[in-house]
Formats: sequence, C-alpha cells, structure tokens
Amino acid sequence: MNSTSAEPELSEPFLLGWLSSLGLDVEYIRGEGNTLYFLGEDGREVPVLDFAGGYGSLIFGHNHPEIVAHAQNLLASQVPVHAQFSRHPYANDVALALNKIINRELGTVEPYSAIFANSGAEAVEAAVKHAELDRVLRAQALAEEIDAHFEEARSAVRGGTAAVSAAARAQLGLGGGESGGPDSAAVVLEELVAEVTRRNAEQSSRPPLFLSLEGAFHGKLVGSVQLTHNAGYRTPFTALAAQARFVPRERPGALKEIIENNRAAVLDVVTEGGDIRVVPRDFPVFCAFVLEPIQGEGGINVISEEFARDIQEVCATADVPIIVDEVQSGMGRSGTFLASSQVGLRADYYVLAKSLGGGLAKSSVMLVRKSRYRDEFELLHSSTFAKDAFSCHIAHKVLDMLEAEDGKAYRLATERGARLTEMFEAVRADFPHVIKGTRGLGLMLGLEFSDQSESTSEPLREQADFLGYVIAGYLLREHRIRTFPTASAVNTLRFEPSVLLTDAEIDRLEAGLRAVCGLLRDQDGESLVRL
Repeated sequence: MNSTSAEPELSEPFLLGWLSSLGLDVEYIRGEGNTLYFLGEDGREVPVLDFAGGYGSLIFGHNHPEIVAHAQNLLASQVPVHAQFSRHPYANDVALALNKIINRELGTVEPYSAIFANSGAEAVEAAVKHAELDRVLRAQALAEEIDAHFEEARSAVRGGTAAVSAAARAQLGLGGGESGGPDSAAVVLEELVAEVTRRNAEQSSRPPLFLSLEGAFHGKLVGSVQLTHNAGYRTPFTALAAQARFVPRERPGALKEIIENNRAAVLDVVTEGGDIRVVPRDFPVFCAFVLEPIQGEGGINVISEEFARDIQEVCATADVPIIVDEVQSGMGRSGTFLASSQVGLRADYYVLAKSLGGGLAKSSVMLVRKSRYRDEFELLHSSTFAKDAFSCHIAHKVLDMLEAEDGKAYRLATERGARLTEMFEAVRADFPHVIKGTRGLGLMLGLEFSDQSESTSEPLREQADFLGYVIAGYLLREHRIRTFPTASAVNTLRFEPSVLLTDAEIDRLEAGLRAVCGLLRDQDGESLVRL
C-alpha cells in the first residue's frame, strides 16, 4: 500500500509514522467520484471507497468531469492567476451568485459584501479581523461622543448654566463644589473629566473577547485556534491572540450569563437641568460570537432551533455580531445551501470554503452583511492568491451545478443523507451496546461508538483514546473504506461523501460497519487493532 524511498522523510515525518502505525499511510494516485485508488503490490490499482470526502470538500466527488473540463479550459486559455490590484469581475460574479442563493434561502434582501481567501481558517481570520475593526471603530465613535459631551459640559460651566452635581463628585470620589464661583466649578469639571478619562482608558485598553461554542473547531491559525475548544490545539498558543469564552451547547441562558459576567462599561457625562452627571455606557468588549451550525471536528453536533433562537436574541440585545462558520456544513452539504438556515440562525458574517473550490481550487470567502461592512477593511486586508480568476471561475461553476435543475444537488444531499442515516440506525439497532448514537444533517453525518477504556480486551483498552483511528485503519485495511474520526471526538466517525453516493456504496459501508461492530461486541481487539 505504500511506496518506499531511500531518501529521508522530511515532510511531517512524525505524522507519517503515526499514520503508518494505524495502517493509514496510503499513497493515493487517482480519484474519481467517491473512489480513491492506490497501487497494490502487483502494480494494479486498488479502489478505496472514500467517505471522508476531503473533510467536506467534495460535494461533487473527486475530479467531477464537468469541473475538470472547466478547469482544463481555463488553463488552456491561460487565465491569469496573478493579476492582483486590478479589476476582478469574475469575483463579483461569484459574490452576486452567492447573494442570490443566500437571499433566497434566508428570505432577505440585504446584500453581503465578499472578501475572498484561500482556506477556511484564513476566511475565519478575515471575519475575525473585520469584526475587530468594526469593534474598534465603534469604540472610537463612542469615545468621540464622550469627548463631545465633555465640551458641552465645559460650555455650560463657562456660561454658568450648569455645574458638576454633588452625586457625580461623590460617585468618583472628588471633593470641591460650585460655591467658589465659575472658576471653581471649571476646576471641579476638569478634575471630573480627568478621572472619567482615566477610568475609560482602563476599560478601553482591555483586550477583545470572543464567544465560541464548547466543541468548536475554527482552524489552527494564530487567531482561529483560540476559537477552537480543544485545549490540546489551543493552549500552547494562548499568549498569541485574543481569548474566547466558550459557551456550553444547548443551554439557553448560558450565553446571556457569560456576556453579563464579562461586559464592560465606560463613563459618560450628561449635562441636563443645570447638573453635570456621570452615567455608564456599554463598551464593546465582545468582538463576535463564532459558531458552526454543525460542529465538524467536535463530533457532528447540530445546534437546535431553540438554541439558535437564544443566540440570535442575546447577541442582538448585546450588539455582538454573529459569525457563522459554514466551512464544512455549507455549500449544500446539509441539504440546504447553509446549514444554519435550517435552524433559523441569521448571521452578520458567513464563512464558506471547502466545496467552494470544487475539489480542485483552494478557495474560500467571507461574507459580511452590508449594514455591518467597513469599507476600510479592503485597504487593511489582502491575500496573494485570493480572488484569482481560476478559483473564482471554478467557484462559479460549482454554484451553477448546485443550483441546476431547481437545486437537484440539495435534494440529493437530503435524500442520500436520509438513506445513509437509515442504514446507521439499522446497524445501531443490531449493536446497541457498540454504537452510542448517530448525528448530523444531509451528508454531514457522525456515528459515535461506545467508549472502550474498560474493555475486556487489552488491545482495545490500550487504544481506547484512539478508537476512531483504529476503526478507520481496520475499515481501510479489510474493507477498502476510507473514513476518519472527528478531531476532538475521536469515538465519532465522520461521513461526508458526495451527492453521487449510490445504494451499492452505502451497502458496502454497512458491511464494513457490521464487521467492526461484531468485533467490538465480541471484544476481539486482536482482529481490530493493527499489531
């Protein structure tokens, strides 16, 4: 299954060794539909049924002939990849197509501005950067408003129509009063302004906070890794970026409590009825709430309509923008273009990637609701390979294919996902002590196996923390089926095939899963674990 070389392995050698220990170190040479091929020892191609699907990147499978032909035509016409800082009408065409689909699905008319990127994590970071720019500009506007109120108070004191109230002086621990005349009143006001300015500086210097869900995965870049709940990925880099507060899933009320416990306020002055008073004003300390409608690496957890409604209401009240990460779940995989639309969640930002590139191009996009969009961002953020003609034309082709025949691809994702789920439930019914549950929407599904840490089989106990990878190795080795566990819930296998999935391919997966379940039921660790 593997090619060997006398040369040293310098490309992630530790990871390769780990894959080898599980029997997953296969060199694939070709892909077509839901199938990958490697060369056997006799030099012949060996087909492997691929349910990993590029972690959700292959809504139309490997090397779909329409997408490949389109790519070949683009390359043959010498379409430019590097024409930065020029007009890109093809990028606008993609943005328009995305808006048409999203507005239809959400029943809205407000447009979303598009910022293109190369990967899901990069698009998440672009959304985070934009949200932080928006937060900073809102904070600056608040500071300018407070400064204007200082000037109003000064004018009133000079005119003898107002003075600092005793309550305001006491509130800030200041002495003095207006009995000494206008000069004394002006001195007291400046003392108050200085104290308010000092306290506000302390609050405004606080680093921004993000909100994310427990079980979340938003990438492994400097910023996005801080939004990823798995401490193993996040903790070594905690000092490098702003921090997140992780919200428990499916606990309405928890989000409001976290916001209340972490909110910030600055002080403002109000001149009214002859008194100059000090009042608190909410300070925008929260940058954004970033969440997946279906958690991919967290175990294929779908947020409920009730929880989505709570998120929507609380964030609107606190003026916290919502960034919906549809990197894995979007592009029709759930049975609708946006998985979030199925639970009624409306975002200020959407992040799309993976299947946007049709399995060939590395492409992603961050969409910002027009009423939130900051034009300044376009001069502060850029990416060398983003928005190029090749990837944009491929993305447009994928969108056309999704929308073709009145959205046939969405219907296929729903129908094929239902058929796959039906099979999972049938296997679970026959092995209730082996399979803990099934989750997901459309063709983004998870199958959770019961913990084996107390197994009577020593090999199973020893490999309990890597159970999903052990099962994946067995399925590949014995049944030529490719799937992987989710990164932060390793007892859950993920299944993200294309809409081209056939009944025969589902039947083949069922046979493999039943074989796995039989070994786990019988505690036959020696047969399951690769020794």
